Formats: sequence, C-alpha cells, structure tokens
Amino acid sequence: MSDTLQILDPSGKKVGAAPRLKADTLLRMFRAMVRTRAFDERCMKLQRTGRIGFSIPNRGIEAVSVGSAAALDIAQDWVAPHYRDFGIMLYHGVEAEAMMDNMYGNAADGSVGRQMPVHFSFREPLRYLSISSPLGTQIPQAVGVGMAMKGRGEDGVCLTTFGDGSTNTLGFHSGMNFAGVFGAPVIFLCQNNGWAISCPVEKQTASEGFAVKGEAYGIPGVKVDGNDVLAVYRAVSEAVKRARAGEGPTLIEAVTFRMGGHSTSDDPSKYVEASEFKEWEQRCPLKRFRTWLIHEGKLSEEQAMAMEAEADAEMLAASRVAAAKPKPALETIFNDVFETMPKHLRTQADWCIGHYSSRGEGVDEKGEFPL
Repeated sequence: MSDTLQILDPSGKKVGAAPRLKADTLLRMFRAMVRTRAFDERCMKLQRTGRIGFSIPNRGIEAVSVGSAAALDIAQDWVAPHYRDFGIMLYHGVEAEAMMDNMYGNAADGSVGRQMPVHFSFREPLRYLSISSPLGTQIPQAVGVGMAMKGRGEDGVCLTTFGDGSTNTLGFHSGMNFAGVFGAPVIFLCQNNGWAISCPVEKQTASEGFAVKGEAYGIPGVKVDGNDVLAVYRAVSEAVKRARAGEGPTLIEAVTFRMGGHSTSDDPSKYVEASEFKEWEQRCPLKRFRTWLIHEGKLSEEQAMAMEAEADAEMLAASRVAAAKPKPALETIFNDVFETMPKHLRTQADWCIGHYSSRGEGVDEKGEFPL
C-alpha cells in the first residue's frame, strides 16, 4: 500500500501515463482550480475584515476536489461532501454568487440563513447533499444514496469526501462496512491533509495510511498524490468505472496538505512548523498543473494570468452582490417544514412577528422583518 499513484511530479514533469482528456476539459479543470483558490482567498479576506463570520481554507486542496469532480457525470451522480470541497461545485457550474449567498446567509441562500457559512447544498446543477459540521455523518448517507440508485437499477454513483480525521468516526466504519457487504456504488475519497484540526496523522492511526483500511471491509484501496490533479482524476474515474460495472465501492486516499488552518477559528502556527508550509508550497497543485499545461502547449503564461485576474474579479463581484442582498425575513424561520403550516405554528409566527413589530424592532424600509 506504500505505492502512490502520481502522474505529475511537484515540478510539473510527467512521470506517469496521463489520462486522455480533451484540451477543453484540461483547461476547465485548471480554471476551476484557479477559481477555487480565488473564492477561498476572497472568503478569507471577508472573514478577517468582519464581513462574514466563518470560512474553511481550501488552499492546497484544489486538485483533490477538481480532479474528482471531473470524473463524475452530474446527470446521474451524487456528491455527499464535507466542508473542504469548493472545487467540486465550481467545476460543475455552481455560480460563485450562489456560494457567496451561503457565506453571507442572505435571503437568496438555499438554506435561508439557517446554516453556517461553507455549509452548501444544491439540487442543481449537481446533486450536492447538505454539508454537516459533525464529522463522518455524510458517509453512511452516501451509502444510502448509492444503495437507492442500485435498487432502482440506475447507473449513478455517489462520491463522498472526508478528511483524515473522519476515518476515526463511527460513520466511516458503518458506511464502509455496509458498502463492502452490499456492493454499494460509492467512492470514498479521503483527503489526507495531515491534520485533524491540530491532531497529526501519526496520532490518529497506527495503520499504514488510510487506503489500507479498505482491506478490513473488503474494499480495494488506492493511494494517490492529492496535489496531482491528473492522478486524482485517474483514481476516481477508475473507481467510478468499477462502481458503474457493479463491482462495488473503492476507498481512495489523496495525500495532500491544507495550506492554512482547519478553519478561520484556528491558528495553525500553534502546531504546524513554518518549514512544513514552505515544503508543501513547493508541491502546490496549481503551479504543478500550470507548468505541465504550458509545457504541453495547451496554456500560455498570458492565458494563465488572465484566468487568475478574471477569477479574482469574479469573486469580488460575487461577494459584493451577495452582501447587498437582504437578510432572510423573520417569517422564514417558521417555513419549509410543513406543506401547510399547522394552527399552533401559525399562532407562534403571528405572535413573534407582531411582537417585534410592536417594539419597532427588525423592520426594514419595506416594512418587513428580516432577522
């Protein structure tokens, strides 16, 4: 299990057989990685300046998200994600503005401001289950989705992503065991980024990495260089092929590194040596892919710089539009549970809105009562 699938080395040199992908697809992957980093950096600035309350750093993880996303068919596949996967959404056409709506928790947010920032959920353009803060809860849910598709005779698969820390949860064990026994069409993608908040990998498990854990459940395990987007694409696409063929699940360990804290509530300098950040910066997934694309004549320096500038401008514009949208109306905290609101809940809603109205609190220029 010590062998690690790698196609591009840290310098961008091809050291393995590259998958046959059209130039348009390769550029789409690179653009999604650039936009992921731009979205991440914009959210970090917004949080640090007090405009949003929270964010999750994605810097350094772009290849894992985008490489896996490119292997999916969103017409039939599902994603049961964790919180460090901006790239999956951006690759598959989720608008940056819609993601910013969640970051601000405004009235246009799909969860109407009820979730924390970074807790995305989308029905379109891809089936993206709601992110949940508790670790590992999405793993058995992914198996349920996979089994439902299998029971209906569909060809879809479900990709579930999680960090190394989540392999220590009951959800991981339950999901893996059930999927192995019943052959669920699920791809388990572990982002081994070195840390479960401040707990290093070596204090999380005594096993040789995480891919090897699949053996206990009768599930093949694959270890891949998580900063090599082509290697991630190959590993996930082969796992998807197995699942569609009825050969069951695959566990993939993508070895990477988060170039920041666990979240904006975290100070990584307290437990990660500065030298480790410098070392992993040399393995940057964007630089690696960019170097190879330029060498192959599929991208120029000028095009790459233009993409970066466009992405920065896009995320700035999206954040400004989302910030200007109204907050959710007070009424919305009573909605979305019952098709027809029961009498007792209607009574509570009327009292609550009337109470705030009588005190002159929370009334905007339209006479509404946003939170």
